[in-house]
Amino acid sequence: MRYRAIQEHDRRYPIRLMCRALAVSPAGYYAWRGRPESRRAAANRTLLVTIRVLHQDSRQTYGSPSIWRALRKQGHWVGEHRVARLMRHDGLRAKTVKKWRATTHSSHRLPVAANTLDRQFTVSQPNRVWAGDITYVWTLEGWLYLAVLLDLYSRAVIGWAMGPRLTGDLTEQALRMALTTRLPEAGLLHHSDRGSQYAAGPYQQLLTTHGITASMSRKGNCWDNACVESFFGTLKRELVYHRHYATRAEAKQDIFEYIEVFYNRTRRHSTLGYHSPVEYESRTAVA
Repeated sequence: MRYRAIQEHDRRYPIRLMCRALAVSPAGYYAWRGRPESRRAAANRTLLVTIRVLHQDSRQTYGSPSIWRALRKQGHWVGEHRVARLMRHDGLRAKTVKKWRATTHSSHRLPVAANTLDRQFTVSQPNRVWAGDITYVWTLEGWLYLAVLLDLYSRAVIGWAMGPRLTGDLTEQALRMALTTRLPEAGLLHHSDRGSQYAAGPYQQLLTTHGITASMSRKGNCWDNACVESFFGTLKRELVYHRHYATRAEAKQDIFEYIEVFYNRTRRHSTLGYHSPVEYESRTAVA
């Protein structure tokens, strides 16, 4: 693989310099280059081209397990260790996550619901448990706040809203979007943190009107809403931390495209058997 790396970059860097950096001899490199390429090396080179395309299509979010499954889905019957080795030598890896940071302010006197969900994140049917939360994204115009609702059955983002202020209107917009697109039956469980935007009267009344039961995390416990926190971590790891937004409008467009085009319809999830939320839900004909 070191000789291959030198060959791939021989038009950009001096060969002797690369040989010294990679601890191989120029004579050995030239001898290798004069030999016919082995069948295995040729197969690895072809496979690596496909791996690079899959990694780029995933927005550099897939590690070797996801790439391996994507290859299997395309009919490439290769070993997972081989894929991991090729990716490691080519410097391909998934983007990393920054540590979770608390954003909720729950110092209010509004009624708080019990933690009915109790971390039961595995849901067997769609539109039985929704979970919501709020995060923020920095732009040169100031903060942009994002409220989302996920269906825990498929982890699909079914409602979202963005705005310059952290108000109850933001969470209500996300909820109304989810209600309009999903039309859930009575008996749905809605989980959130105990922030004032979710505990407020208008929001709770909207839940009651549609026969939805509220559930709220314990104070200061982000793990009680881990699925939405995981989504925010994914969004920031795969998109936000790699952008420098000049305006809120620019950030809105980017986040909209990520949620609706990539995350819901394309991005594979290990918890869904490496299907996207839309693919997973198509099995049960979710609206």
